[in-house]
Formats: sequence, structure tokens, C-alpha cells
Amino acid sequence: MLAQRILTFLASCLLVVLAHTTLDCSPAPAVSAVKPPEVRVPAAPMATTAPPEASSPSLLLPPLPPWERGAQGVRAKYLPPLPPWERGAQGVRASADATPGMVGDTLHQGMLNKATGYIQELKGREFSQYIGETVPQTAITPESIQNTLRELARQTGTKPAVIYAFALPDGLELLLFTPEGKAQSLSVPAADKATLLAAVKEFRSQITNPRLRDSNSYLAPAKQLYDWLVAPLEAQLQAQGTDTLLFAMDVGLRSLPVAALHDGQKFLVEKYALGMIPCFSLTDTHYASLKNAPVLAMGASQFSELAPLPAVPVEIQTIAGKLWRGKAFLNQDFTLDNLNAQRQKSPYPIVHLATHAEFLPGQPANSFIQLWDSKLRLDQLKQLRLSDPKVELLVLSACRTAVGDRSAELGFAGLAVYSGAKSALASLWYVSDEGTLGLMTEFYRQLKGANIKAEALRQAQLTALRGQLRLENGTLTGSTGKVPLPPELARLGNRTLSHPYYWAGFVMIGSPW
Repeated sequence: MLAQRILTFLASCLLVVLAHTTLDCSPAPAVSAVKPPEVRVPAAPMATTAPPEASSPSLLLPPLPPWERGAQGVRAKYLPPLPPWERGAQGVRASADATPGMVGDTLHQGMLNKATGYIQELKGREFSQYIGETVPQTAITPESIQNTLRELARQTGTKPAVIYAFALPDGLELLLFTPEGKAQSLSVPAADKATLLAAVKEFRSQITNPRLRDSNSYLAPAKQLYDWLVAPLEAQLQAQGTDTLLFAMDVGLRSLPVAALHDGQKFLVEKYALGMIPCFSLTDTHYASLKNAPVLAMGASQFSELAPLPAVPVEIQTIAGKLWRGKAFLNQDFTLDNLNAQRQKSPYPIVHLATHAEFLPGQPANSFIQLWDSKLRLDQLKQLRLSDPKVELLVLSACRTAVGDRSAELGFAGLAVYSGAKSALASLWYVSDEGTLGLMTEFYRQLKGANIKAEALRQAQLTALRGQLRLENGTLTGSTGKVPLPPELARLGNRTLSHPYYWAGFVMIGSPW
């Protein structure tokens, strides 16, 4: 009995010793150490469940160093793989804080894949925040952009290129994508943001000032902007045989009439068909020919609060009755209900609205398209139901965009995205009635033979700048015919429409194909 009691006592002592030594898992005294730099590496395949929590001393995990702890100071859980639509250009989680500066930095470092991912994220967030809802995007990489351009070149017989332009405080950043060869990025330090935007404002002012309508004072800023935005990429464009340029512009550049940029010898539109896209990932790149597609033309010539548009009756009747197959509706028949009713009867691929449209500062609700009996706000564009069935081309022939205002530019540049149409043709400023009538009728003439919409617009603009579009003896004379003018325009006398004011403000937005 005594021996058994001694063994029991010794066992109890041993347990006390072990409890204070071997099983003591408290942290060791702090030791001075240097935190290693943050290194981001691709994560190995991870389980989607957290590691088991400690339930006994044998399952306790060693303390984590601070740089491995999550927000609550504990081991961070592994994240499950992302679905494709949430992945960045590299197939990994995109940063939630992409900025133009990050785009510039990655371009400087030659990291074009990462820059492309940042661009997609930045542009998508910018347009989504403006309209108040997520806009659908297609995931892109430099390779996928080139593959798409290559396929469109095959389908359309054109040779397109995409230029991204970012106005940064320390200079302009350009990124060029072409169907063949590598993407190219270039910096233009002389065109810092303040200098660049001042030149854009001066350029537009010189073109739109009525007192300068007979002047070429716009040529100096036109040449300077060309030297910054296009000239650095000219050699590669020529080597590729490029004939169609798509610009994805930064804030402050979206109201730039690129057609009137000038190299000292020619306007840019004399060398390329042109278009503006919000971002390649926000552009519908499926090609469909518009030859023989009917047009639904609607408009208003009289308004209670806005200036009359006396050329509208002639415009829509000429387009839908003489130049193109379709139907025309004027004034009291120009309502949202009638537009939707007509589209239910026939899925018109072209919708032409000859009316006032304003892209104004502030919320999308401030901008509008004027119908006969109401204003259709920009945040109500889905009521037009242009995505079902898909409208290939929406035309707004009497638009105006506030100069240099970020929100107004977002409204204009995102018109195709918000409306659901594949492409939109609109004007940056109110062009005179005679200029609008001339350019619009000529555009539809050219659309009959052009492979893509942007080329039809280019040919119409060339007809104007070469003096072949003119008012003469009470008629509008174009490349292939004459249109009688209403009395309000006939009294203007004879004149040509060659000044950029008449043609440079019209822009193809979204898909140029």
C-alpha cells in the first residue's frame, strides 16, 4: 500500500511539472526583427474551408507574425477562386483602387497586361458610377483586343486600331492596339494635363465661335493636338496600313472633335475613319451590315421651351422617304409610346431622332432627349428598349455637350452603352440647321455603299470639307443630289459647309463597324 501511494504522489508531481513546462504555449519574449517586404505571388490551390480550430494543446498553431495576420489580427482565410467575370486581365482578383496614375505607372514599366486590366476596371467603374448601375463588360487582354481587331479586319475589309489616351499631371500616356504586332505605349511629357486640356478648350472655341466661321484660326491648336495625340504613333499606324481609328479618351478629352485634328497638310478625317469608344471592354464588337436595313425616323420642329428646328421635317422625310427605306413621324407623333409601338411592329435596326439632346453637368437626370410631349432623361434611356431587339445605330442629330465637364462627357461618350444601341451618331455641339441637314442627308447617302458606319460618316465629312456640300439657290446640294430647303434656310443665301464647325462635331460613338 505504501509503495502504491508513493507512485501515485510521484505521478501527480510529474503532471504538475509538465503543465508548467512542456505544454506552456505562451509566446516567447519579443525579439527585434525586420518585417519582410510584401510580396504578391500567385496563390497555390487552396481549400475553400478554413483549417480546423484548436480543440486541444496538440492542435494549437504557432502565433502568426504581424504581416501574416488579417484585419482582426488572426490568420487570414484563403479566398475561393473567383468567377471569370470578377477576374482581372491576368485572371486574378483586380485591385479595387485602380487609378489613372496606376495605369501610367504600369505602362511606364512595360506591364501592358496589368495596365489593360486596370483600364478595364477604371473605365467600367467610372461609367457605372455615373449611370448608377453596373454596366456589362467583356474581360479583355492585349491579346484578345488584337484577336478581335484581326477578326473585324477580316469581316469588314478595314484595318482598325485603338488608341487609349490618359491625361496625367506629368504628361499624356498613349496606348496603341493594332491587329498585328505588339501593343505600344508612349509618353508625351510636354502634354501635361493642364496644358493638354487648355489646348482642347481653345481648339473647340476656335471651331465653334460664330465670328470665326470664315477663319482658319483653329489650325494652330489642331496641329498641336495632332502632334501630341497621333503623331507619336503615326509610324506604326502607317506600317500597319491603318484606316480606322478608335479613340478611348480620358476625362477632358471626350469632347475633342478629333476629325478636325490637323498634321499641317491634312485633317485627321482625310486619313482615317474615326470613332469614340468608352473602353474596348464596353464596346459591342459584333459586326452586322446595315445595307437595306430600314430606318425609323422621328423628330420635332417646334418646342415650348427650346429653339425651333425648322429643317427637321425635311430631314426625316428625306432620310426615311427618299434616301432610305423606312417610316417618318413628326411632332405629335414623336412620343415614347409610338416609338416603342413602331419597334414592336418592325425591329428597325436604325433609329434616327431629329430633336434637341443635351448632355449637361451633374447627374444623368440632368441630361435629356426632347420628345414631343416629354423629356427622356439619360437615366431613362432603357425605356427606348433599343437592346431588344438590338438597334445597330441610334442617331441624335441635334446634340450639345458641355465643354470640359466630366459628367457631361461621360453621358456623351457612354451614349451607346446606356441606350443599349450598338453604335450612336451624335454631335458635340449644336450645328446649325443647314449644317445638320446637310451632314445627315449626306451620311445616309454614303451609308448605302460603306462597309462600316464610321466610313460613311467620314465620306459625309469629306464631302462637306471639300466644298461639295453647299446651299445653292434655295437647295442643299450634296454628292449625288439636291434637297429643297425650307423657307427659313433658303433665305440664308448661297454658302459652302466646308468649315469644321459644320462637320467636325459629329462623332460615331461605340462600335464604328
